[in-house]
Amino acid sequence: MTHDPHPNDAAGAAAATRPLPRSIAVFTGSAVGASPAVVEQVRAFGAALAQQGITVVYGGGRVGLMGTLADSTLTAGGKVVGVMPKSLVNSELAHTEIDDLHVVATMHERKARMADLAEAFVALPGGSGTLEEFFEAWTWGQLGLHTKPVSLLDIDGSWGSLVTMLQDMVRNGFLAQRHLDGLIVAKDTDGLLEQLSSWTPPQVKWT
Repeated sequence: MTHDPHPNDAAGAAAATRPLPRSIAVFTGSAVGASPAVVEQVRAFGAALAQQGITVVYGGGRVGLMGTLADSTLTAGGKVVGVMPKSLVNSELAHTEIDDLHVVATMHERKARMADLAEAFVALPGGSGTLEEFFEAWTWGQLGLHTKPVSLLDIDGSWGSLVTMLQDMVRNGFLAQRHLDGLIVAKDTDGLLEQLSSWTPPQVKWT
């Protein structure tokens, strides 16, 4: 698990010329949550990606932290691409002001399309859907189905319990240490972007 500071300074320095991803798939909640501080940091995250010229790829919603992320990115002049199943569009949950909305048939297609459009993945605070999207993207990387960085933005300690659980999986022999080491965990946007610029993919699971 990588975190601030990078656990392998030599490796991080060697890979420092890696360009930032041009697009990031962001998984986050369709609810706002209980913490105003989290909302403010999600707004700041969207603005920071816009300032870096990084396209936000997300679930296409106008509600919750999803809507907060999209609005803050657009306000800062960034590009936002949404992917949403038609059933949710029909429920009037789609954000109507984003740059592009891909309407797909199923949730499975949604995740696959987001993965195709993005060069990296990050999970912000959210619920079961956010976790499901995060774990699928991370598992795909472990299996060698992609070589894109997967990360947790640990806003206000929101992912602390999850990280502890993952460490327990390693201790219990269910998760390889190298895959946990390959997961980026950052406390803030600057730390996340720094680690994205020095990330290298770990060895895949079955090699």
